[in-house]
Amino acid sequence: MEVYLYIALFAPLVGSLFAALFTATPKKMFTGVIASLLIISAFVSSTILLMYILNGGEPVQVEMMTWMATGDLYIPFGFVVDQVSVTMMMVVTLVSSVVHVYSVGYMDHDKGFNRFFSYLSAFVFSMMVLVMSDNFAGLFIGWEGVGLCSWLLIGFWYHKESATWAANEAFIMNRIADLGMLIGLFLIYWNTGTLQYTEAFAAMPGLDTEILAWMGIFLFIGAMGKSAQFPLHTWLADAMEGPTPVSALIHAATMVTAGVYLVVRANPLFDLIPHVGLFIASLGAFVALFAASMALVNRDMKRIIAYSTLSQLGYMFVAAGLGAYWVALFHLMAHAFFKALLFLGAGNVMHAMHDELDPFKMGGLKKPMKWTFIMMTLASVALAGIYPLAGFFSKDLILEVAFVDHHYILYAVLLFTAGLTAFYSFRLVALIFHGEERYKLFGIHPHEAYKYMLIGMSPLLILAIIAGSFKMTYFEMVTALLPATEYHIHSHLTFWIMTIGTQLFVASSIVYAYKKYANNKITVPDGTSKMENSFAYKLLFNQYYIPYIYEEYLVKPYRELSTIFWEQIDLKIVDASVDGIAGIVYGTGEKTRAMQSGNLSTMLKWMVAGTVGLLSLAVVFGLAARYSDEIMAILSGLGV
Repeated sequence: MEVYLYIALFAPLVGSLFAALFTATPKKMFTGVIASLLIISAFVSSTILLMYILNGGEPVQVEMMTWMATGDLYIPFGFVVDQVSVTMMMVVTLVSSVVHVYSVGYMDHDKGFNRFFSYLSAFVFSMMVLVMSDNFAGLFIGWEGVGLCSWLLIGFWYHKESATWAANEAFIMNRIADLGMLIGLFLIYWNTGTLQYTEAFAAMPGLDTEILAWMGIFLFIGAMGKSAQFPLHTWLADAMEGPTPVSALIHAATMVTAGVYLVVRANPLFDLIPHVGLFIASLGAFVALFAASMALVNRDMKRIIAYSTLSQLGYMFVAAGLGAYWVALFHLMAHAFFKALLFLGAGNVMHAMHDELDPFKMGGLKKPMKWTFIMMTLASVALAGIYPLAGFFSKDLILEVAFVDHHYILYAVLLFTAGLTAFYSFRLVALIFHGEERYKLFGIHPHEAYKYMLIGMSPLLILAIIAGSFKMTYFEMVTALLPATEYHIHSHLTFWIMTIGTQLFVASSIVYAYKKYANNKITVPDGTSKMENSFAYKLLFNQYYIPYIYEEYLVKPYRELSTIFWEQIDLKIVDASVDGIAGIVYGTGEKTRAMQSGNLSTMLKWMVAGTVGLLSLAVVFGLAARYSDEIMAILSGLGV
């Protein structure tokens, strides 16, 4: 099995390096094809490892070499395939395979075709390092690797100022969070003497609860950045400036779920600090509602889906915070399938609409884009949590967890959010695919995506429909490593009332969205309608003015303070000091150049002056040595 571990881990790296060889050359289709085949080989290897684990095989662990060994610190290049990591490996490689195949068509006319595949495969490699490492240090290396690759991919179209700004925002905001994570790792090593998962977790029960709480808090700060949790959430929607396949892979299925994976992987720590877990769950519920509310009024197709991702990450953190780690991981897996499918469907629409993102300028696209319509509709059904699609099983389970653990406020918030999710999902579907063909007003002639792109998307469609049916198989596998708590509402009547009530509430939200938006009377809003002038609409549309607050009260004061330090300290003190010393040295050199003029008479004068000076010093030091006692007596008398 070790061979398959190495293939799964290093095939993406080989693909990235191969594509990098051609980054300075014009587009070569075979770079995308070979990179895609290598990612598919990683997926096949991950599938083989999954079957091995499912059939009762022991976790596969390898130690390639020593990485750091100094004093008591020993960190190897070690990797493990166990029940948790193999789940993430399957999600990462499956979605990556689909995205790579899709990107061959999507990036077909882009001048950076070869460079794109180099970055994309490098991201997959970094993500595999993150999920497969058997220690916190290796996880952190992968963590930083995906941060770097996301910066490269978000800012892929670097000629656009908005893309470079969004890339920098994501990078800087994640660096802020990563400082917290680093502190957490230092605390773990300082108190357990190791960064290996098994050894560190084994030592934690003997530590003080306060120390454990700080470990958990700082690790979660790192998770907040990667998974875009409030208040470090603003970068996710802005990251939609990158190519749509990047959004599907990084901002729906892989990197943004790394924070959830960290909490799940560190479950022995968070089990010891349930009060921190409750905070994580509470923040998750807040973010679920907070992000869903912003998606209600947004007029950017990709940003709506991004807010949906942010909302669903909140659901995952609720489950993880309440100790239902396997439920969080299950929703992570199911969500990856239908959310990546939504993003790729949005990419098809963008291509057909000449990169238009406003759904109010679309309408009636179900005729020219029948297959994309079917895929996005089914993905939205899964996202809304309608039976029997995947979202029903994973989202309903999180609601059950909150209810069974008597966190009724969290349950109510998540239930209300489920209704909002259904509304904004089908608001988007209705505006894009139904009603009047508004795109004709803009002279656009839409067309369906390439057939192989649609075929490439089909595995995600199938899994979005059937993934929920694997719940018990998944439960039996993953609970060999995670707590095996089952969540059942003991009263069958209560269970059926809750389930049917939730389904009716979600279905009514869908019907209301269709009734409001799937008609032929919608005109392109010009910003003057009654709703768009309301305070609530402006509050949601402007993201609760949080980006404005950050800009006005953090960014601008920081910029002004930096300007003051630059002008008053850097230029007038630091630079002036350095320049002054340089000026003195230069001036002294200028004045003493006459010593080296080559004139014999001048040089003899300097020699005589030097000789006199040395003899004078010799006389002074000789007299001082001879009369040292008398000199000391005089100085003592003077009180020196």
